[in-house]
Amino acid sequence: PGSDGVEGSEVYLYGEAWNFGEVANDARFVQATQANMGGTGIGSFNDRVRDGVRGGGPFSGLQDQGFATGLFYDPNATPQGTPGEQEDRLKMQADWIRVSLAGGLANFPLTDRFGNLVLGEQIDYNGQQAGYTLDPQEIINYAAAHDNETFHDAVQFKVPLATTTSDRVRVQNVANDLIGLGQGVPFFHAGQDMLRSKSMDRDSYNSGDWFNRLDFTYSWNAWGAGLPVASKNQDNWTLMAPLLANPALQVSTDDIEAAAEHFRDIMQIRKSSRLFRLPDEASVISHVGFLNTGPGQIPGMIVMVLADDDGGIDVLRERIAVLFNATDDPQDFAAPSLEGYPFALHE
Repeated sequence: PGSDGVEGSEVYLYGEAWNFGEVANDARFVQATQANMGGTGIGSFNDRVRDGVRGGGPFSGLQDQGFATGLFYDPNATPQGTPGEQEDRLKMQADWIRVSLAGGLANFPLTDRFGNLVLGEQIDYNGQQAGYTLDPQEIINYAAAHDNETFHDAVQFKVPLATTTSDRVRVQNVANDLIGLGQGVPFFHAGQDMLRSKSMDRDSYNSGDWFNRLDFTYSWNAWGAGLPVASKNQDNWTLMAPLLANPALQVSTDDIEAAAEHFRDIMQIRKSSRLFRLPDEASVISHVGFLNTGPGQIPGMIVMVLADDDGGIDVLRERIAVLFNATDDPQDFAAPSLEGYPFALHE
Protein backbone atom coordinates (compact mmCIF):
# COMPACT_ATOMS: atom_id res chain seq x y z
CA PRO A 1 0.00 0.00 0.00
CA GLY A 2 2.83 2.41 0.74
CA SER A 3 4.39 2.26 -2.71
CA ASP A 4 1.46 1.33 -4.95
CA GLY A 5 -1.70 2.19 -3.03
CA VAL A 6 -2.80 -1.43 -3.34
CA GLU A 7 -2.69 -4.35 -0.91
CA GLY A 8 -1.77 -7.14 -3.30
CA SER A 9 -3.01 -9.95 -1.07
CA GLU A 10 -6.53 -8.49 -1.31
CA VAL A 11 -6.62 -8.56 -5.12
CA TYR A 12 -8.48 -11.60 -6.42
CA LEU A 13 -7.06 -13.15 -9.58
CA TYR A 14 -9.03 -15.53 -11.78
CA GLY A 15 -9.18 -16.60 -15.39
CA GLU A 16 -9.60 -19.38 -17.90
CA ALA A 17 -7.46 -22.41 -17.17
CA TRP A 18 -8.44 -24.77 -19.96
CA ASN A 19 -6.21 -27.73 -20.81
CA PHE A 20 -6.21 -27.86 -24.61
CA GLY A 21 -4.34 -27.09 -27.80
CA GLU A 22 -0.62 -27.19 -28.41
CA VAL A 23 0.17 -26.74 -24.70
CA ALA A 24 -2.26 -29.40 -23.40
CA ASN A 25 -1.00 -31.62 -20.58
CA ASP A 26 2.02 -29.36 -20.02
CA ALA A 27 3.43 -30.23 -23.43
CA ARG A 28 5.79 -27.24 -23.49
CA PHE A 29 6.05 -26.18 -19.86
CA VAL A 30 3.90 -26.26 -16.74
CA GLN A 31 0.68 -24.50 -17.74
CA ALA A 32 -1.74 -22.54 -15.59
CA THR A 33 -4.40 -25.20 -16.15
CA GLN A 34 -7.03 -26.33 -13.68
CA ALA A 35 -5.03 -29.38 -12.63
CA ASN A 36 -2.09 -27.17 -11.68
CA MET A 37 -3.97 -24.38 -9.90
CA GLY A 38 -4.77 -26.04 -6.57
CA GLY A 39 -3.07 -24.16 -3.76
CA THR A 40 -2.33 -21.00 -5.75
CA GLY A 41 -5.35 -19.06 -4.51
CA ILE A 42 -6.09 -18.13 -8.13
CA GLY A 43 -9.61 -18.81 -9.39
CA SER A 44 -10.50 -20.63 -12.59
CA PHE A 45 -13.75 -21.12 -14.46
CA ASN A 46 -15.40 -24.46 -13.68
CA ASP A 47 -16.64 -26.23 -16.80
CA ARG A 48 -17.67 -29.25 -14.73
CA VAL A 49 -20.70 -27.50 -13.26
CA ARG A 50 -21.38 -25.65 -16.52
CA ASP A 51 -21.61 -28.85 -18.55
CA GLY A 52 -23.43 -30.74 -15.82
CA VAL A 53 -26.13 -28.10 -15.46
CA ARG A 54 -26.55 -27.26 -19.16
CA GLY A 55 -25.69 -30.58 -20.79
CA GLY A 56 -23.19 -31.24 -23.55
CA GLY A 57 -20.29 -28.84 -23.90
CA PRO A 58 -19.25 -25.83 -25.97
CA PHE A 59 -18.36 -28.04 -28.95
CA SER A 60 -21.06 -30.72 -28.70
CA GLY A 61 -24.64 -30.89 -29.93
CA LEU A 62 -26.67 -27.80 -29.10
CA GLN A 63 -29.62 -29.97 -28.04
CA ASP A 64 -27.66 -32.21 -25.65
CA GLN A 65 -29.44 -32.10 -22.30
CA GLY A 66 -28.12 -31.89 -18.77
CA PHE A 67 -29.18 -31.97 -15.12
CA ALA A 68 -31.30 -28.80 -15.33
CA THR A 69 -32.48 -29.14 -18.93
CA GLY A 70 -34.28 -32.48 -18.86
CA LEU A 71 -31.82 -35.30 -19.52
CA PHE A 72 -33.59 -38.64 -18.83
CA TYR A 73 -36.56 -37.21 -16.88
CA ASP A 74 -37.85 -34.93 -19.69
CA PRO A 75 -36.02 -35.91 -22.89
CA ASN A 76 -36.27 -33.90 -26.07
CA ALA A 77 -36.64 -35.37 -29.55
CA THR A 78 -32.89 -35.61 -30.19
CA PRO A 79 -31.35 -39.11 -29.90
CA GLN A 80 -29.28 -39.17 -26.71
CA GLY A 81 -29.01 -42.89 -25.99
CA THR A 82 -31.29 -45.34 -24.24
CA PRO A 83 -33.16 -44.32 -21.09
CA GLY A 84 -30.63 -46.32 -19.08
CA GLU A 85 -27.70 -44.53 -20.71
CA GLN A 86 -29.36 -41.18 -20.12
CA GLU A 87 -29.99 -41.99 -16.46
CA ASP A 88 -26.35 -42.96 -15.95
CA ARG A 89 -25.16 -39.77 -17.64
CA LEU A 90 -27.55 -37.71 -15.49
CA LYS A 91 -26.14 -39.31 -12.33
CA MET A 92 -22.61 -38.61 -13.58
CA GLN A 93 -23.53 -34.95 -14.14
CA ALA A 94 -24.99 -34.84 -10.63
CA ASP A 95 -21.62 -35.98 -9.25
CA TRP A 96 -19.87 -33.19 -11.16
CA ILE A 97 -22.34 -30.72 -9.68
CA ARG A 98 -21.96 -32.06 -6.11
CA VAL A 99 -18.19 -31.63 -6.30
CA SER A 100 -18.73 -28.11 -7.62
CA LEU A 101 -21.20 -27.28 -4.82
CA ALA A 102 -18.37 -28.32 -2.47
CA GLY A 103 -16.03 -25.73 -3.96
CA GLY A 104 -14.50 -28.08 -6.53
CA LEU A 105 -12.26 -29.51 -3.83
CA ALA A 106 -9.95 -32.34 -4.86
CA ASN A 107 -10.06 -33.76 -1.33
CA PHE A 108 -13.81 -33.53 -0.70
CA PRO A 109 -15.23 -36.95 0.28
CA LEU A 110 -18.53 -38.07 -1.23
CA THR A 111 -20.40 -41.17 -2.37
CA ASP A 112 -20.35 -41.40 -6.17
CA ARG A 113 -23.07 -42.71 -8.45
CA PHE A 114 -21.76 -46.26 -8.08
CA GLY A 115 -21.98 -46.15 -4.28
CA ASN A 116 -18.22 -45.81 -3.71
CA LEU A 117 -16.78 -43.40 -1.17
CA VAL A 118 -14.35 -41.31 -3.22
CA LEU A 119 -12.68 -37.91 -3.27
CA GLY A 120 -13.58 -35.10 -5.62
CA GLU A 121 -10.41 -35.66 -7.63
CA GLN A 122 -11.48 -39.27 -8.28
CA ILE A 123 -14.70 -38.28 -10.04
CA ASP A 124 -14.01 -38.40 -13.77
CA TYR A 125 -14.85 -35.44 -15.97
CA ASN A 126 -14.06 -36.30 -19.60
CA GLY A 127 -10.70 -37.77 -18.64
CA GLN A 128 -9.89 -35.04 -16.12
CA GLN A 129 -10.54 -34.85 -12.39
CA ALA A 130 -13.84 -33.23 -11.43
CA GLY A 131 -12.37 -31.79 -8.23
CA TYR A 132 -9.11 -29.90 -8.59
CA THR A 133 -9.01 -27.08 -6.03
CA LEU A 134 -7.44 -26.95 -2.59
CA ASP A 135 -9.47 -23.92 -1.52
CA PRO A 136 -13.02 -22.85 -2.45
CA GLN A 137 -11.80 -19.44 -3.65
CA GLU A 138 -10.07 -21.26 -6.50
CA ILE A 139 -13.34 -22.18 -8.23
CA ILE A 140 -15.52 -19.92 -10.37
CA ASN A 141 -18.86 -21.72 -10.67
CA TYR A 142 -20.92 -20.64 -13.66
CA ALA A 143 -23.58 -21.87 -16.08
CA ALA A 144 -23.18 -19.12 -18.69
CA ALA A 145 -20.70 -16.42 -19.68
CA HIS A 146 -20.03 -14.19 -22.69
CA ASP A 147 -18.83 -17.21 -24.69
CA ASN A 148 -21.44 -19.42 -26.36
CA GLU A 149 -25.20 -19.10 -25.97
CA THR A 150 -26.80 -17.35 -23.01
CA PHE A 151 -28.40 -19.79 -20.61
CA HIS A 152 -31.86 -18.81 -21.82
CA ASP A 153 -30.88 -19.54 -25.42
CA ALA A 154 -29.37 -22.89 -24.39
CA VAL A 155 -32.69 -23.77 -22.73
CA GLN A 156 -34.54 -22.93 -25.95
CA PHE A 157 -32.41 -25.50 -27.77
CA LYS A 158 -32.46 -28.21 -25.12
CA VAL A 159 -35.85 -28.57 -23.45
CA PRO A 160 -38.73 -30.30 -25.28
CA LEU A 161 -40.42 -27.95 -27.75
CA ALA A 162 -43.78 -28.10 -25.95
CA THR A 163 -42.31 -26.82 -22.66
CA THR A 164 -44.17 -23.68 -21.53
CA THR A 165 -42.33 -20.41 -21.02
CA SER A 166 -43.11 -20.55 -17.28
CA ASP A 167 -41.40 -23.94 -17.05
CA ARG A 168 -38.47 -22.63 -19.10
CA VAL A 169 -38.13 -19.94 -16.43
CA ARG A 170 -38.05 -22.66 -13.77
CA VAL A 171 -35.27 -24.45 -15.65
CA GLN A 172 -33.21 -21.27 -15.54
CA ASN A 173 -34.07 -20.78 -11.87
CA VAL A 174 -32.69 -24.23 -11.01
CA ALA A 175 -29.48 -23.43 -12.87
CA ASN A 176 -29.09 -20.14 -11.01
CA ASP A 177 -29.80 -21.93 -7.71
CA LEU A 178 -27.04 -24.47 -8.34
CA ILE A 179 -24.57 -21.66 -8.99
CA GLY A 180 -25.81 -19.30 -6.29
CA LEU A 181 -25.87 -21.73 -3.37
CA GLY A 182 -22.55 -23.50 -3.85
CA GLN A 183 -19.22 -22.99 -2.12
CA GLY A 184 -16.64 -20.92 -3.93
CA VAL A 185 -17.23 -17.94 -6.18
CA PRO A 186 -20.53 -17.78 -8.10
CA PHE A 187 -20.35 -16.12 -11.50
CA PHE A 188 -23.41 -14.93 -13.43
CA HIS A 189 -23.51 -13.72 -17.00
CA ALA A 190 -24.93 -10.20 -17.31
CA GLY A 191 -28.70 -10.53 -17.67
CA GLN A 192 -28.81 -14.14 -16.49
CA ASP A 193 -31.25 -13.00 -13.79
CA MET A 194 -33.69 -11.65 -16.41
CA LEU A 195 -33.63 -14.37 -19.08
CA ARG A 196 -31.24 -12.47 -21.33
CA SER A 197 -31.15 -13.69 -24.91
CA LYS A 198 -28.72 -12.92 -27.70
CA SER A 199 -31.08 -14.51 -30.25
CA MET A 200 -28.85 -17.59 -30.09
CA ASP A 201 -25.67 -15.75 -31.10
CA ARG A 202 -22.81 -17.79 -29.63
CA ASP A 203 -20.02 -15.25 -30.23
CA SER A 204 -21.51 -11.78 -30.15
CA TYR A 205 -18.42 -9.63 -29.56
CA ASN A 206 -18.95 -7.84 -32.89
CA SER A 207 -22.73 -8.23 -33.20
CA GLY A 208 -23.62 -4.79 -31.88
CA ASP A 209 -26.39 -3.69 -29.56
CA TRP A 210 -29.05 -5.39 -31.69
CA PHE A 211 -28.03 -8.76 -30.28
CA ASN A 212 -26.26 -7.67 -27.10
CA ARG A 213 -28.85 -5.30 -25.65
CA LEU A 214 -29.96 -5.50 -22.00
CA ASP A 215 -33.51 -4.29 -21.36
CA PHE A 216 -33.88 -3.30 -17.72
CA THR A 217 -37.55 -2.45 -18.22
CA TYR A 218 -38.15 -6.23 -18.50
CA SER A 219 -40.35 -5.65 -21.55
CA TRP A 220 -38.26 -7.90 -23.85
CA ASN A 221 -35.28 -10.18 -23.41
CA ALA A 222 -34.08 -9.79 -27.05
CA TRP A 223 -35.22 -13.28 -28.07
CA GLY A 224 -36.12 -13.38 -31.76
CA ALA A 225 -34.20 -10.24 -32.71
CA GLY A 226 -33.22 -12.09 -35.87
CA LEU A 227 -30.89 -14.79 -37.08
CA PRO A 228 -27.50 -14.22 -35.46
CA VAL A 229 -24.58 -13.15 -37.62
CA ALA A 230 -23.17 -15.74 -39.99
CA SER A 231 -19.77 -15.92 -38.34
CA LYS A 232 -19.87 -18.80 -35.82
CA ASN A 233 -23.64 -19.29 -36.30
CA GLN A 234 -24.53 -20.01 -39.91
CA ASP A 235 -24.07 -23.77 -39.63
CA ASN A 236 -26.96 -23.83 -37.13
CA TRP A 237 -29.33 -21.42 -38.86
CA THR A 238 -31.59 -24.29 -39.97
CA LEU A 239 -32.05 -25.32 -36.34
CA MET A 240 -32.29 -21.76 -35.02
CA ALA A 241 -34.72 -20.21 -37.49
CA PRO A 242 -37.93 -22.09 -36.59
CA LEU A 243 -37.26 -21.64 -32.88
CA LEU A 244 -36.61 -17.91 -33.18
CA ALA A 245 -39.79 -17.49 -35.26
CA ASN A 246 -41.99 -19.49 -32.87
CA PRO A 247 -44.25 -17.05 -30.95
CA ALA A 248 -44.87 -19.67 -28.24
CA LEU A 249 -41.22 -19.35 -27.16
CA GLN A 250 -41.38 -15.59 -26.57
CA VAL A 251 -41.26 -14.89 -22.84
CA SER A 252 -43.47 -12.24 -21.26
CA THR A 253 -42.70 -9.43 -18.86
CA ASP A 254 -44.25 -11.60 -16.14
CA ASP A 255 -41.80 -14.40 -16.99
CA ILE A 256 -38.82 -12.03 -16.81
CA GLU A 257 -39.99 -10.49 -13.54
CA ALA A 258 -40.54 -13.94 -12.02
CA ALA A 259 -36.99 -14.98 -12.90
CA ALA A 260 -35.52 -11.75 -11.54
CA GLU A 261 -37.45 -12.06 -8.28
CA HIS A 262 -36.32 -15.65 -7.83
CA PHE A 263 -32.72 -14.63 -8.46
CA ARG A 264 -32.93 -11.96 -5.76
CA ASP A 265 -34.36 -14.54 -3.34
CA ILE A 266 -31.41 -16.87 -3.95
CA MET A 267 -28.92 -14.06 -3.42
CA GLN A 268 -30.63 -13.20 -0.13
CA ILE A 269 -30.48 -16.84 0.96
CA ARG A 270 -26.77 -17.05 0.10
CA LYS A 271 -26.10 -13.87 2.05
CA SER A 272 -28.20 -15.00 5.03
CA SER A 273 -25.77 -17.65 6.25
CA ARG A 274 -22.00 -17.96 6.21
CA LEU A 275 -22.54 -21.70 5.73
CA PHE A 276 -23.03 -20.92 2.04
CA ARG A 277 -19.73 -19.00 2.00
CA LEU A 278 -17.20 -21.15 3.85
CA PRO A 279 -13.65 -19.78 3.81
CA ASP A 280 -11.36 -22.77 3.30
CA GLU A 281 -10.98 -26.46 2.48
CA ALA A 282 -11.24 -27.70 6.06
CA SER A 283 -14.45 -25.76 6.65
CA VAL A 284 -16.10 -27.13 3.52
CA ILE A 285 -15.14 -30.73 4.32
CA SER A 286 -16.40 -30.31 7.89
CA HIS A 287 -19.70 -28.59 7.14
CA VAL A 288 -20.95 -29.76 3.71
CA GLY A 289 -22.48 -33.14 2.93
CA PHE A 290 -24.86 -34.77 0.46
CA LEU A 291 -27.79 -37.16 0.69
CA ASN A 292 -29.58 -38.90 -2.21
CA THR A 293 -26.34 -40.30 -3.62
CA GLY A 294 -25.24 -43.65 -5.02
CA PRO A 295 -27.01 -45.98 -7.45
CA GLY A 296 -30.39 -45.75 -5.68
CA GLN A 297 -30.65 -41.95 -5.82
CA ILE A 298 -33.67 -40.13 -7.22
CA PRO A 299 -32.30 -39.04 -10.61
CA GLY A 300 -32.46 -35.31 -11.15
CA MET A 301 -32.39 -34.33 -7.48
CA ILE A 302 -29.45 -33.21 -5.35
CA VAL A 303 -29.76 -32.91 -1.56
CA MET A 304 -27.10 -30.79 0.13
CA VAL A 305 -26.85 -30.48 3.92
CA LEU A 306 -24.89 -27.72 5.63
CA ALA A 307 -24.15 -28.55 9.29
CA ASP A 308 -22.97 -26.32 12.10
CA ASP A 309 -23.23 -28.36 15.29
CA ASP A 310 -21.15 -26.04 17.45
CA GLY A 311 -22.67 -22.81 16.16
CA GLY A 312 -19.27 -21.45 15.24
CA ILE A 313 -20.38 -20.26 11.80
CA ASP A 314 -24.14 -19.66 11.94
CA VAL A 315 -25.52 -19.13 15.45
CA LEU A 316 -29.09 -19.19 14.11
CA ARG A 317 -29.02 -22.46 12.18
CA GLU A 318 -27.73 -25.88 13.16
CA ARG A 319 -28.68 -27.47 9.83
CA ILE A 320 -29.57 -26.15 6.40
CA ALA A 321 -31.02 -28.66 3.93
CA VAL A 322 -31.11 -27.63 0.28
CA LEU A 323 -33.04 -29.81 -2.16
CA PHE A 324 -32.47 -29.08 -5.84
CA ASN A 325 -35.29 -30.82 -7.71
CA ALA A 326 -34.65 -30.36 -11.41
CA THR A 327 -37.28 -32.89 -12.48
CA ASP A 328 -40.71 -31.89 -13.74
CA ASP A 329 -42.43 -33.81 -10.92
CA PRO A 330 -42.74 -33.27 -7.16
CA GLN A 331 -40.45 -35.54 -5.14
CA ASP A 332 -40.75 -37.08 -1.70
CA PHE A 333 -37.44 -37.64 0.06
CA ALA A 334 -36.88 -39.35 3.40
CA ALA A 335 -33.83 -38.21 5.36
CA PRO A 336 -33.50 -40.19 8.61
CA SER A 337 -30.28 -38.36 9.49
CA LEU A 338 -32.24 -35.11 9.70
CA GLU A 339 -35.01 -36.45 11.92
CA GLY A 340 -35.56 -34.37 15.05
CA TYR A 341 -34.28 -31.08 13.70
CA PRO A 342 -36.98 -28.36 13.79
CA PHE A 343 -36.83 -27.44 10.10
CA ALA A 344 -38.75 -24.50 8.68
CA LEU A 345 -38.74 -22.90 5.26
CA HIS A 346 -36.20 -20.13 4.84
CA GLU A 347 -37.76 -16.78 5.56
